[in-house]
Amino acid sequence: MSGSSERHGAHGRPPTLRERWEAYKNSPFLPATVLVLIVAAAAGLFAGSYTYAMAKPTPHRIPAALVTQPAVQRGEAFVAGMEKALDASLELRDYPDVADARRALDEQKVFAIVRASGNDGVALDVAGASGASVAELLGKAGLEVGDATGVPVTVRDVKPLQEGDPRGLALFYISLAAVIMGFLGAIQLSVHAHGLNPAERIAFTAAYALLGGFAIAAAVDWWLGAVDLPFVQSWLILAFTMFTSGMVFTMFNTLMGRWAMIPTWGVMVLLGNPSSGGAVSWPLLPSALGHIGRWLPPGASVNAQHTAVYYQGHQFVFPYLVLAAWALVSCTVFWVWRHRHPGGRTHTPEHAATAS
Repeated sequence: MSGSSERHGAHGRPPTLRERWEAYKNSPFLPATVLVLIVAAAAGLFAGSYTYAMAKPTPHRIPAALVTQPAVQRGEAFVAGMEKALDASLELRDYPDVADARRALDEQKVFAIVRASGNDGVALDVAGASGASVAELLGKAGLEVGDATGVPVTVRDVKPLQEGDPRGLALFYISLAAVIMGFLGAIQLSVHAHGLNPAERIAFTAAYALLGGFAIAAAVDWWLGAVDLPFVQSWLILAFTMFTSGMVFTMFNTLMGRWAMIPTWGVMVLLGNPSSGGAVSWPLLPSALGHIGRWLPPGASVNAQHTAVYYQGHQFVFPYLVLAAWALVSCTVFWVWRHRHPGGRTHTPEHAATAS
């Protein structure tokens, strides 16, 4: 009889559906089931977000400089052909001479220069460093339009990518590494250094960010020689990115506990990396992603790194402000609500230690 009672409950009856649910809810099987569903959904969204951004790049708005002096012979026919070829996405801006147009290109205000060439044709200057995908699109369209309109066209890359990075992806990948390792480091601190207090957690996040940023830059530049980096600046950008990413996870861990990985993955990977402009330049991304990406840490990191490597002397403060804002907000939320963070340790009161 006692065995029957153990099998069927205290009153000798089978457990009710409610009792079964309560037992399941308090078991490790519920979070395990939720994780199975979350991982499956995240895998599909991960593939979908990158495919949506990169599978079929389409021009939306491509600023270009038109040099007005000397006037471009038969320029109207060429410009009309380019507008048609690029679905009216070419946005021409007039500049009085080549020097002004080249300055605008160096300041990344335009992606190409249309000017007169010596043979009564058109010279199309593109900048691979501004985005290999955009430069390739403009160059191909320019040659096709020249053939169709009978206008001689010369395409030249006036700011090419480095030889070790012909597709311009190295800077995207090092920024991606910094983003992912940044929040993975914060996760590991939560698991293996659970007892860190808030100031200690921030300090150790900064420590692994500095060391990790150095390791990424050294591997790409010194070891592989793929990209010639302005080493200290690139290192600090990577470290800033890792720290920001780590603190974003810490903020969500404070607010959401064990489910913090969901918003972190969503903001930094599903949304942030495809919209960063690193693999596909912003003018070719879906318009919403092109605008959002600049305000997220991955896009800010790629933008800062890209300008540091290829546009020395024409630096922008905006990407650094974006990283600083995310880091500051994350640290502030963590610090203000630190009592909610699952980590930390309690200090034994001094009188209790004396009494023992």
